[in-house]
Amino acid sequence: MNALPVARPEDVGLSSERLSKIDGWMDALVGSGKLPGVSVTVTRRGQIAYQRCTGLADIARGVPYTPETMVRIYSMTKPIATTAAMMLYEDGRFQLDDPISKFIPAFANQRVCVGGSRGKMETVPAVRDISFRDLMTHTSGLTYHFMQSTLVDAAYREQGIDFQTSDDSLGTLVERVAKIPLLAQPGAEWNYSVATDVLGYLVQVISGQDFGAFVESRILGPLGMSDTHFVIPDEKLQRFAANYTPDGERLKQVDDPQTSRYRLPGKIRSGGGGLISTAGDYTRFAQMLLGGGASCGVRLLGRKTVELMTRNHLRGDMADMGQPRFSESSYEGVGFGLGCSVTLDPAKAQLVGSAGEYAWGGAASTAWWNDPSEEMSVVLLTQLTPSSTYPIRRELRVLTYQALV
Repeated sequence: MNALPVARPEDVGLSSERLSKIDGWMDALVGSGKLPGVSVTVTRRGQIAYQRCTGLADIARGVPYTPETMVRIYSMTKPIATTAAMMLYEDGRFQLDDPISKFIPAFANQRVCVGGSRGKMETVPAVRDISFRDLMTHTSGLTYHFMQSTLVDAAYREQGIDFQTSDDSLGTLVERVAKIPLLAQPGAEWNYSVATDVLGYLVQVISGQDFGAFVESRILGPLGMSDTHFVIPDEKLQRFAANYTPDGERLKQVDDPQTSRYRLPGKIRSGGGGLISTAGDYTRFAQMLLGGGASCGVRLLGRKTVELMTRNHLRGDMADMGQPRFSESSYEGVGFGLGCSVTLDPAKAQLVGSAGEYAWGGAASTAWWNDPSEEMSVVLLTQLTPSSTYPIRRELRVLTYQALV
């Protein structure tokens, strides 16, 4: 598997001098104690034009952050899981508007919460079953246990619906999700949710192969993403970063690499947030999408499939679908495709960038975006939860786009 070539910034339309502003920004974040360590990778026209790391991967052990540092990418797993599903779509195994109950009967004839109390929800029948498109666009009516805002997410907590920590099998947990009423009618609202975990189970059911094994054999292996795993191999443990959260003027460790669940062989393979990866590996995945489904001589998806995935599938933007804000970002002017957000109007979104740019991030402040019109990709990795702590994604957008010449 060929590595991505490295280019002098000026040879791909970027300014070395202006890119160096990223150095100072990174150093300030680490020097002030806001981030433990951080890496930024910028590619343009299929070549790496900027890659830099600074700080520590593990503060207590004094381990430096390097390009080989392995981090929890959490929800940046979602585009990979969606790619797995779309590979089966290309095999003719399902259509986007097919009900998922065709493959998981427990999702047939669901009910939707319309009120009530913790003791008893008031529900009405769902007008239709959840479709594959609903899962991929987060319009399924499912939710997350940590939302802390509705009777439905309270039921998720009571039922132990957590794909990061559960000791149950993927199938068992998905079947339990199906028994809980929906937050909204399928297709009616945008609500971030366990939908991509359900999608991962569908990959398993349709392919007849364990979801983790499918991802490894059909995506990670072919792309040469040899440092991307659901479970950290013992021989790579020294490269696995700790995860942190702000604690006054300090950073408090919330997941020690030595005792992390990512070491447990029985850990659930979560399509919604289960992978660890590196800057180089995720850049390979980003380049595959930017290359219309192919990178470094390997094709995973057809060009028209990637075009479909990276177009807006909502009625307007996410704000129009009931989600005016999520994490640190406003969702005015931002739509959603299949597995990723899609910028519709940079001015409305108040984000420097391009219409048609697609992206997503993770709970530990990681982020990625591809800009097809500029042939540019950016991968930001660090380990700080929650991701809304600092507006580092928005800041990095400015720093990368201002370097275009």
